[in-house]
Amino acid sequence: MNLSAIVLAGGNSSRMGQDKALLEIDGVPLLERTCDAARHCTDLIYIVTSWRDRYEPMVSDVQWIEESSPRSPIVGFAEALEQVATEWVLLLACDLPRLRGETLKQWTTQLAEVSIVVAKTEQRWEPLCGFYHRDCLPSLQRYIAQGQRSFQHWLDAEVVQELVVSDRQILFNCNTPDDLKQCLP
Repeated sequence: MNLSAIVLAGGNSSRMGQDKALLEIDGVPLLERTCDAARHCTDLIYIVTSWRDRYEPMVSDVQWIEESSPRSPIVGFAEALEQVATEWVLLLACDLPRLRGETLKQWTTQLAEVSIVVAKTEQRWEPLCGFYHRDCLPSLQRYIAQGQRSFQHWLDAEVVQELVVSDRQILFNCNTPDDLKQCLP
C-alpha cells in the first residue's frame, strides 16, 4: 500500500501543563510510542512540530515537517499533506497512549473507495486517528482558505467512512494530568 504516516506533535499541551509528546508511559515517551505503532503500517513517518530539537533525540528514521509556530491541528495536517507524496496518509496525534500497531495494520484493510476513513466516538469524529487519501487535499485547502479551523465541521461536510473500531479504548487521548494517571501502571 502506498501509505505514509503523519504524527502531529505541535500543540501547546496547555491542559496537561507540560509537553505531552515527552510524557513517558512504561519508560517510553508518547511521541515514540505513536511512531512505533505507525511503523506497523509504514516506514515513512513524518512528524509535524515546531520543536524538532526537543524530539529528535527520541525518534529516528522519521522525516520532519517544521511549523513556524504551533497552529491548529487541521492547518498542520494540511501543510504536511501538501509535502507528502503517498496516496494515503495515516494521521495520528502524538497523545494516543493505547494505540497499537497491530490494530493500525488491521485498519488498513478498511480503506475503500472514499477518501477519508476516520474513527468516531459516540459524539464526534476522531480526526487525529484516521486515513486520508491525497485527493481530499483540495477540499481541505478550500476549507482552511475560508478561515475555518474545525476538523469536525470539515469532516461533517465530506464523505467519510467510519473506521470499525472494536476497542474504543484505543482512541483514548492523554490530555490532562488525570488522563495520564489512567495510563500509568
